Amino acid sequence: MLHTFEHIDQLREAIAIARAGGRSIGFVPTMGALHEGHLALMRKALQENDYLVVSVFVNPIQFNNPIDLEKYPRTLERDTAMLQSVGCQALFAPSVAEMYPEPDQTQFNFGKLATVMEGAFRPGHFNGVAIVVKKLFEIVEPDKAYFGEKDYQQLAIIKELVVQQRMRVEIVPCATVREVDGLAMSSRNTRLSADERAMAPHIYKILSKAATLRNVLSPEEMCAFAKEKLEAVNGFQLEYVEVADDRYLQPFEHWNDVAGARIFVALQLGQVRLIDNIRIF
Repeated sequence: MLHTFEHIDQLREAIAIARAGGRSIGFVPTMGALHEGHLALMRKALQENDYLVVSVFVNPIQFNNPIDLEKYPRTLERDTAMLQSVGCQALFAPSVAEMYPEPDQTQFNFGKLATVMEGAFRPGHFNGVAIVVKKLFEIVEPDKAYFGEKDYQQLAIIKELVVQQRMRVEIVPCATVREVDGLAMSSRNTRLSADERAMAPHIYKILSKAATLRNVLSPEEMCAFAKEKLEAVNGFQLEYVEVADDRYLQPFEHWNDVAGARIFVALQLGQVRLIDNIRIF
């Protein structure tokens, strides 16, 4: 049975009762507007834990674009029904005042991880993410927390946060969930027009094609190939394409320089900003 909590003390009390009963705690933090990608995280969490906590909180301090914050979809009633459908036991849906009774001025240093790609295009974004995730981890104290690989740089930042803060939580990465046509599931997809939605799958198709060319293209050439193809798609306003190592997210010259690599993209399609990445090896 799903219980909804708006206040930190109430949630902590419920979690304490679950722990006293010997139950392990899984946690999936979200900003709501749930979709199948979120539900996949929750199902995995329920497979591996006895008690699932999901938070729905649109975190204002991680938005550097006020319009993006204003237009972010908020569908709590629908979200609640979806949580019930997967068997979630606890929904934490706090107000901004509950999470930030006073402004939080904490500044984190994630080094080069936070200066490339999203860090370069969304200054302050990852600091806002780190503040809220740290708060949520301190409230829930989960055994395991689940994050999708679509937001791969965010996942890397959170892993680093846990190391820096010596938090006793296992971060569990989960593969990106995609629509049948390859588009990475995202709450922002609902804001795409019909024509834009029809164009969006080209992101995955182009990244996938680029990744197959590892044996004939250098990392720099693969990046250039993907950039050229993406810029040719009508409606895409490209922000970046990067080929980077899968740990520190830094560019490199030769494939044998790294143990694993991914190709990353961010672009604007109409009024919606989309990101994606896929594993090269």
